[in-house]
Amino acid sequence: MMKAIKPVLAIALLGVVSACSQDTAEQAPATAESADAFGAITKASDATKQANAALQAYLPFEDTRDFANAERGFIATLETGKVMTADGGVSYDTTQFEFLEGDAPDTVNPSLWRQSKLNAMDGLYEVGEGIYQVRGIDLANMSFIRGDSGWIVVDPLTMTETAEAGLALLREHVEDLPVSAVIITHSHADHFGGVKGVVTEEDVKSRGVEVIAPEHFFEESVNENLMAGNHMSRRALYMYGNLLPKSPEGTVGSGLGTTTSIGTFTIIEPTIEIKETPTWLKVDGVQMVFMNTPGAEAPAELMFYMPEKKAFCQAEEINHTLHNLLTLRGAQVRNGLKWSKYIHEAIELFGDDVEISFGSHHWPTWGNEEIIEFWKVQRDAYRYIHDEVLRLANHGYTLEEVAEEIALPDSVAKAFASRGYYGSVNHDAKAQYQLYFGYFTGNPANLYPLPPDQAGVKFVEYMGGADNVIERARNDYDNGEYRWAATALNHVVFAEPDNTDAKQLLANVYTQLGYQSESGPWRNFFLTGAKELREGVNVLPAPSTTSADVVKNLGLETYLDFLGVSLNHPKAAGKVITLNFVMPDRDQRFVVYVENGVLNYTLGKQVDGADATVTIDRDLLDSINLGETTIADAMQAGDVTIDGNADKFMEFLGLLDRFELWFDIVTP
Repeated sequence: MMKAIKPVLAIALLGVVSACSQDTAEQAPATAESADAFGAITKASDATKQANAALQAYLPFEDTRDFANAERGFIATLETGKVMTADGGVSYDTTQFEFLEGDAPDTVNPSLWRQSKLNAMDGLYEVGEGIYQVRGIDLANMSFIRGDSGWIVVDPLTMTETAEAGLALLREHVEDLPVSAVIITHSHADHFGGVKGVVTEEDVKSRGVEVIAPEHFFEESVNENLMAGNHMSRRALYMYGNLLPKSPEGTVGSGLGTTTSIGTFTIIEPTIEIKETPTWLKVDGVQMVFMNTPGAEAPAELMFYMPEKKAFCQAEEINHTLHNLLTLRGAQVRNGLKWSKYIHEAIELFGDDVEISFGSHHWPTWGNEEIIEFWKVQRDAYRYIHDEVLRLANHGYTLEEVAEEIALPDSVAKAFASRGYYGSVNHDAKAQYQLYFGYFTGNPANLYPLPPDQAGVKFVEYMGGADNVIERARNDYDNGEYRWAATALNHVVFAEPDNTDAKQLLANVYTQLGYQSESGPWRNFFLTGAKELREGVNVLPAPSTTSADVVKNLGLETYLDFLGVSLNHPKAAGKVITLNFVMPDRDQRFVVYVENGVLNYTLGKQVDGADATVTIDRDLLDSINLGETTIADAMQAGDVTIDGNADKFMEFLGLLDRFELWFDIVTP
């Protein structure tokens, strides 16, 4: 079944959602006794209770060191628990996770419940002498280091509103000082989007405030998810549970943190790029040793050590969770071997002296022995998965088989820091297989399979009809065999999208799988899938981290490459269009060619015989992309001039698709 494709008559950038999408739905309360219009069961089944009890018995819940560390150094929290936006909205509300108290309910995996309680602790904390953190008011942490003249800010959160609130909390309870420098550890939105809440571009220019980031941070941050951004954005809504109530029957967080903020997203170009390991810098009088760690957790990332404080900033390379080697929202596959080697390098460089380890997520760790234990478990989890996948693959195991076969040794698996709260062993194993071998397993049966809707029809036919499949699946549900029931019922739903019985039962299956999930994203995916099977897709205001800063800082090549992605290639087949473009305000010229159903371009050139020459300022183009005006209004106002065949320009615009966010996932 073909997805509907809608054209757009504008050269407009579409919304970009990065690693962290925003809440968009009003959160309705839910109870364990609740049921939807189809009679959906939202209580935990006996099988789910048993699965969760088994994990409860396996893990060392008596180890409460993480709770002691998460509570250590508490100073104060937000008076109302809310960070507000300029228009009176709520950017972040710390009270939304107040239900995370006591023992885990039957509807939540006990290990995930434990992690969620830790992540929900919010406020300002002292980490060490001259080191502070604000945690629990956004997905990530913001850290502060006392310099000679002011505060060095590390990772200023996702939105300016939360970053400003965190800085104000520090100034109120510790010391009211200016920001003297900003360190951005990596290129994910939750670590830099709030930068203009703590420092302005004028501060950078007039006061010489340094903005330190890893090499290629700026281009990676601006470009992240652009080409595939619409698809990633839709899946991110599932991954972060943004469409679910915050409750024991809904989302309990992401495992990496609680949830994301909403508000004003910004970016500032770095003044210093870290390119080598080690790089020694004095930042406002504080000696720092930087490690450049690209291509592991993020395309551009750094960690750093402060020898005088014996404190290490682990960024997001070391966490109190197993991380994603391939995030469920979709991204490029990460290399577990490279990741483990960076952690090993940190051990070799600083392991003899370090006494404090703090990061961009979760809580700090203190004491050399405990830190090294923590680092080694993290290091070895990624190395084990990477190496074991290749060992098994070289024995002939397929993608699905290696994922099913791999289990971390108890010495790693029983450490809470390596549990799959955000990533998972199963998916990380598949990611490493994909990294080396791609998605194809080598079995010819998987070489050219039918698409889901056609495969569903044949599956149902082979199984004796939908009613027969549903009956068998109901028996599997009653027996707690949810994984196969999900597979079978998914075939029915894709064969018969209007089959209410199949959708109801599949939603119940997903609900139980969600209740069993130790991974926050797994839980959110299962429960969101159940919600959309029951209710359909509810179109809401589209989340986006697109802002003036992002749009205006897009490189011309990136922008034109995105136009190439937006081109409706079958529609463009047989068309031949050549357009010169001139952007006087940037002194830029380029040519766009449409031929053979694709878009090519050449920068810094104009060609004779082009169908038309289009003159438009880049600032105006950015205004069009931000929705501040339209191409039609700009042309009518005379701000866009076309020399030559204007119809060819309009024909080109008509070949560009607009990507709609709310496409179907759990139905065809």
